[in-house]
Amino acid sequence: MPDPFPLPWPAGSSTRPGEVSDGDLLLRTARGDRAAFSTLYDRVAPWVFGLVRRVLRNPAQSEEVTQEVMLDVWRTATRYDAARGSAQSWILTIAHRRAVDRVRSEQAAADRTELVGARSAEVDFDQVADTVTTRLEVEQVRRCLDTLTDLQRESIQLAYYGGYTYPEVAQRLDAKLPTIKARMRDGLIRLRDCLGTSKG
Repeated sequence: MPDPFPLPWPAGSSTRPGEVSDGDLLLRTARGDRAAFSTLYDRVAPWVFGLVRRVLRNPAQSEEVTQEVMLDVWRTATRYDAARGSAQSWILTIAHRRAVDRVRSEQAAADRTELVGARSAEVDFDQVADTVTTRLEVEQVRRCLDTLTDLQRESIQLAYYGGYTYPEVAQRLDAKLPTIKARMRDGLIRLRDCLGTSKG
């Protein structure tokens, strides 16, 4: 029986003759080159989505995790070492790790829900600390979302909190699909910069 979600990355190089390689784009991204990241994003995001979808199966969650992966690529591009492997392998490793983390997180959440009825009413210190930390992080994200344009903010909120796919977001906001993808990509970059500054 054929695999419904075959490995998304083609064998060998993903670039055409004359194109800048993924590795070069990644190195430029590490230097803060947003244009290089934009090109890299458009080139690899579909393959990242394919791998994540293979693990998660859920399309909406797969799109969300793909955005997280690409944000990781932007944030941690300085860690890429061409001597240790290809850009494709490095990005796919991040994608696989993120997808597996999401599966574990979903399972942990399901386990916690199951235990709610069985546990006593006593709330331990760790739970309180986790709740406070989560609320602080949510407030920080809200502040950073306010720095985005209306289209960036609405696109990200619909995709992340509403669970809508790219086409659904485009339809709800009456915008073209490429515009929505570009605004979300730019918005994620701005969010990354804001959250990094806020944590400092």
